[in-house]
Amino acid sequence: MKERYYALFGILGPLVAIIFIIAAIGLSPWFSWSNNALSDLGHSVKSDVAPLFNFGLLLGGFLIILYSLTSFRSHAKYTSYFLMFAGLALQMVATFNEVYKPLHFQVSVLFFAALGFVSISYIIEKRSVLVVAALVIGLVSWILYWLEIYSAGIAVPETISSMATASWVVLSALRSFFAKSTT
Repeated sequence: MKERYYALFGILGPLVAIIFIIAAIGLSPWFSWSNNALSDLGHSVKSDVAPLFNFGLLLGGFLIILYSLTSFRSHAKYTSYFLMFAGLALQMVATFNEVYKPLHFQVSVLFFAALGFVSISYIIEKRSVLVVAALVIGLVSWILYWLEIYSAGIAVPETISSMATASWVVLSALRSFFAKSTT
């Protein structure tokens, strides 16, 4: 496989996870942005869409790990380790779904903390203003949720913070793909 094509893992990983989450939400009329966590979709006993949701997280995490070990490593060496860990943490959220209540909570916190560390590492390594904005958006969504400034389920800050991180990861992959195509 040509080196530039490894960047596609950084596009596909987040997109696969997002597409599977959207499909799971679409197939779950009971899901409420006001009352649910995204992980409620992956509860292997209570959710009919758990296989779809959890497979999407597992596959998305795997592709993110591949991206972090290949194309992204040559672009942001130190951040690639944090991104690899975030991909693994995403897989752990699916593996230890809500049936494993205390463990699921811990790996979920680990995943969202990993998103923050990935962003901080990239900010330090690459001095990216876009990633500063993504980190601030993600943090503010969590702070507003914890302070109960708005009335919504935890799925809202989960979605905002993960989409903010996914946006710059996908952008980095696109830049890497197109930069390598011209050389």
